[in-house]
Amino acid sequence: MIRSTSQNDDIEFIFADEPVDYLEALAFMEQRVRQIALGEAKQCVWFLEHAPLYTAGTSAQEEDLVSKDLFPVYKAGRGGQYTYHGPGQRIVYIMLNLNNYDRDVRCFVRKIENWMIDTLGHFNVSARIVPDRVGVWVDRPELGTERCDKIGAIGIRVRKWVSFHGLSLNVEPDLTHYNGIIPCGISDQGVTSLVDLGHPITLHDVDQALLQEFEANF
Repeated sequence: MIRSTSQNDDIEFIFADEPVDYLEALAFMEQRVRQIALGEAKQCVWFLEHAPLYTAGTSAQEEDLVSKDLFPVYKAGRGGQYTYHGPGQRIVYIMLNLNNYDRDVRCFVRKIENWMIDTLGHFNVSARIVPDRVGVWVDRPELGTERCDKIGAIGIRVRKWVSFHGLSLNVEPDLTHYNGIIPCGISDQGVTSLVDLGHPITLHDVDQALLQEFEANF
C-alpha cells in the first residue's frame, strides 16, 4: 500500500508501507520524471524500503562485488558505485526540477547531504561531509583515530533537468549485508547506522525529521 500526502502545492510526498520491488521503483521514477519534465505532474519525494539487494552505479567496478550470489544485483543508472539496499534503511527517491536550483547538480547533491546531516542532528548524531567522498559520514574515534563510517549514501541521475534516484539513510539495516560489496569503492572505512550508534530510532521517527528539515534545505 502506498499513501500520499502533499506538504506543499508543488511537491507530492509518497510513503510506501511495504517494501517496493526495485524494478517497479525504476519504472515509476522513469514515468514520473517524464511527466515532471513535461509539466504534467508534481515533483515527487518518495520514502520507501527495498528487499535486500545491491545496485551498481555508473562508476561501479566489477571487483567491488565481493559476493555475486548473495543478493540480486541491479544496474541502477545513477551515479556512484556499488551500494546496498534493504529493510531498516530509509530510501528517499528525489524527483525534483533542477530548474528551481539553478541547474547546479553539485549544489543539489550538497543540499541532499545537508538534509541528511540536519536530520541526523535530531537524534544527537554529529555527521559530516568528507572531502572527495559523496555521502554522509560519522567519526568513530572509539574504533580508531582515523575511523569514519558512512551512514548515508547518495546516488543521483538527472534527465532534462529533473532529478531521480536519491539517498539511503541507515536506520536499522543488517550491516553484515554490506560484506558482499565494497560500498562505494571505499575499503578502508566502515558502514554504520543509527541503531549501531546506540540510537533506537524507527523509520517513522526518521521520516518525521526528514520532513521537518526538507523545507529548510530545499
